[in-house]
Order: sequence, then C-alpha cells, then structure tokens
Amino acid sequence: MTIRTRLALWYAVIFSASLLAIGAVVYSELIVEQRAKATKHHEENVVDSDAGEDLTQIILLYGGSAIVVGLLGGWWLTSRALAPVTKLTHAVEKIQESNLAQKIPRTGNGDELDRLTEVFNAMTGRLDGSFNRIREFTLHASHELKTPLTVLCGETETALRDEKLSQPERERLLSQLDEVQRLTKIVDGLTLLTKADAGQVALNLEAVKLDELVRDNFADTQILAEPQQIKVELATCDTISIRGDRHRLRQLLLNLADNAVKYNQPGGKVTMSLRGAEDFAEFKIENSGAGISPEKLPRVFDRFFRGDSAHENTIDGCGLGLSIAQWIVSAHGGKIQIESAPEKLTIVIVRLPLAK
Repeated sequence: MTIRTRLALWYAVIFSASLLAIGAVVYSELIVEQRAKATKHHEENVVDSDAGEDLTQIILLYGGSAIVVGLLGGWWLTSRALAPVTKLTHAVEKIQESNLAQKIPRTGNGDELDRLTEVFNAMTGRLDGSFNRIREFTLHASHELKTPLTVLCGETETALRDEKLSQPERERLLSQLDEVQRLTKIVDGLTLLTKADAGQVALNLEAVKLDELVRDNFADTQILAEPQQIKVELATCDTISIRGDRHRLRQLLLNLADNAVKYNQPGGKVTMSLRGAEDFAEFKIENSGAGISPEKLPRVFDRFFRGDSAHENTIDGCGLGLSIAQWIVSAHGGKIQIESAPEKLTIVIVRLPLAK
C-alpha cells in the first residue's frame, strides 16, 4: 500500500471518528437529556417524539456527506503533498552508472524534499567520482601492463626458435607463452570494457550483411569444434542486413561461438540460426554443455564471473567474453539473453534492430 493511500485512509478514519463523536454529543445533549428531564418532571409533551428521528437523519445525511468530502479532500491533499516525492522517485529510478553526473532538479523552496534532493545529488556526485577513478586506474594499469606483456611474449617466442632446447624446456616455454597470451587477452578485454564505460569507443557504423558474418562464424566454429568432435549445425540463415560495426559484430559472434564450444561436452552439439522478425534480427546459438544453474544465470554477464564448470583446469577463459558481448549488443541497440537447462541445453539469443 502506498503512502498516499495510507494517509488518505487514516485521514478518513480520523475525520469519521470526529464526526461520530460530535454526533453522539449532539444526540446526547438534545435528545437523551431532554427526554430524561421530561420523564423526571412527567412532562411528556416537552420533547417531540419525532425530534430524535429527525436529528438522526440529519447526522447520517450531513455526516455521511462530510465523510465522503473529507475522504476525497484527504486524497487530493496527500496527492498534492506527495507529488514531489513521486517526481523525485522517478528521477532517482533513471540514475544509472552512465548518467551519475546528471543532477536531479531541485525545487529551491528549502523544504525537506529539496534538502533530500540535494543529498541525492551529492551522493551521485561522489559515486561518479569513484567510478571515474576506478576507470582511470584500470585504463592506466592496462596500458602499463601491455608493454611488459608484449616484451615477454616476444622473448618467449624468440626462445622457442632455439633448436638446442630440450623437450621439457620447450614445453615449459610453451606453457609460459600460453599464460602470457592469456594475460594479454585479459588486459585487452579490460581496456575495451573500461573505454566503453567511459564512452571512448566509437562504432564504425555501416551496412552489414549479417547472414554473411554468421556463415563465416559457422565455418570458424567448425574448426574450433573439431578437436572435441562437436557437431556444428546452421539451422537457418535468413538474408538480413543491419547497420553496425562489422568488426565488433564479428567479435560478438566469435565470442558466443567460442563459449558454445568451450563449455560443451566431447561429442556434443552446437546449433546456430539467424532469423528475421518484424523489426529485428534474431541470432540464436545453442550448445549441449553442462548448462548454468538458475541461481547463477542472472550473473553470467558480470565481469570475471564464471560458473562451476568454467573453473575446470581444462577450460581456458577469463570471464570477460559475455561482458564484451553484452556491450557490443547494447551499443547496437539490441538485447541479449541466456536461457539454460542444467545438464541439457544452453541458449544464447541476440536481437539486433534491422537497418531502416
């Protein structure tokens, strides 16, 4: 129940109780006491027998009308009094990480709500500053890490060219190179997401034939799935054109395909399809892996979040692929969702607006 409703009901109850009390006092003074006096002095004609009924009708008629008027008036007064609260609530609901710098308009009358608005603006200002410092730290750290990682990668690759290396030494260097490349991938992903949060990534929008990208991705997925003997199918691929960034869309499809293969089971299956709807294109990719439990499904797009099956040593990943995929879809004005039945099927659905 809203505050407005509670206030109106309490107002109506108090107003009704007051009217009943006044009616009771008037009835007692004008009817009960007069009858008592008439009985005491044996003056039956002092009080008219219809007076009590008339007074009762007057109280019910005017009292009932007063209650209705009081209820409507109470509702109007509380609605008017709480209108600034409703307005403030709607303004606060629109606050996101991307618009923390936007201030909520103040009334300027100095009342409690105006003071509350000032406190909200100060709080969002502090949050905006904190987020900016985190972004700057992440960008600077990523930038500083790129150079030594590039050097380590180059030196390791150079060392691997030495024909005098023994097999154990070569395997150790290959393991080191794999870890360096994994760190490089994490740094690149963090840099991309941090720049995207700060609005520093511009999309190169152009007319893109999405069906061609899907077919190319289908061929790449077959290569990725071959070592695990995973069957890859392209169920449907409608001819669809959208306006988007070709490089980012290819990255999106590759991330989803890589996850579908990586979190699958040997001899499993991956099915993808592309269909056109009224005003959007729907890309769907399914895999027969271990799936995601219902309690973890809402967190799959969180950065660095990985389910239990993703923590196995045989599965390589950094927990940023789906976060990057979500950003790419959102940057194109689309939506992405994941449905999963544990131990059965996981489905990723991407909807992108069609080119107009």
